[in-house]
Amino acid sequence: MKTSDPLRLLVIGAHPDDCELKAGGLTALYRQAGHQVKYVCLTNGEAGHHRLKPPELVKVRRAEADAVAALMGIEYEILGNRDGQLLPTIEARFELIALIRKYQPDLILTHRPNDYHPDHRATSTLVCDAAYMVIVPHIVPEVPALRVNPVIAYLSDNFQRPAPFQPSIVVDVEPVLETMLDQMACHRSQFFEWLPYTLCQEATFPRDPQAEREYLREFFLQFNGPLADRFRDQIIKTYGAERGQKVRWIEAFEPCEYGSPMTEETRKHLFPMLPA
Repeated sequence: MKTSDPLRLLVIGAHPDDCELKAGGLTALYRQAGHQVKYVCLTNGEAGHHRLKPPELVKVRRAEADAVAALMGIEYEILGNRDGQLLPTIEARFELIALIRKYQPDLILTHRPNDYHPDHRATSTLVCDAAYMVIVPHIVPEVPALRVNPVIAYLSDNFQRPAPFQPSIVVDVEPVLETMLDQMACHRSQFFEWLPYTLCQEATFPRDPQAEREYLREFFLQFNGPLADRFRDQIIKTYGAERGQKVRWIEAFEPCEYGSPMTEETRKHLFPMLPA
């Protein structure tokens, strides 16, 4: 059933495809229920390829993002910061404050501050630095300030230091797995070209559409599969013992301390697909 009062989800990643990889399932569930979703990438993705030169790759990745936007019926914005060179500057913070204010999200998802990629770390810092400032009228005064901070939560990762990922929200995304793969498949330059290169598999990568899809599925299931076993207790707490033991593919989110608090009431409001 579609809601008459749609929620607004803002997923902020460093690069085109980050949002799909970690929140494509929640996005699909939101859209099924009639909620609004926007993906924002803070860099232009110009560095993520072994053959395409940056100016050409920027155009390719913009087209891939447009394909996801059309597929899911969402907004998809790519900012002009250079891939591999993102810094948490005042200028970048102000740009993000304005963006958040204009979209007026209920929930923001982004990377954690400890991550292998410097762009991911900078993105997290920028979101956290913008969190309080979005309600301060004299900061970026040309865009009206929000009266209430959005809730902010972190996307999942495997990093352990200085602190491991500790979600309080786990969502069974198996019912929308194919839609998640559809989103990823839009990013051909990444999952069918750049990823095999970074894994030293480009020589043996399959070239027919069915084999490509199976490659993508296998990659994602290996990438995502351990998440459910890591947080099985949380899944059982959320879905009950019978269903919780059977859940195989999840997305998980850890509340950030800098936005509005993730109370039990806001959890029920922002994740209406979860059992009461």
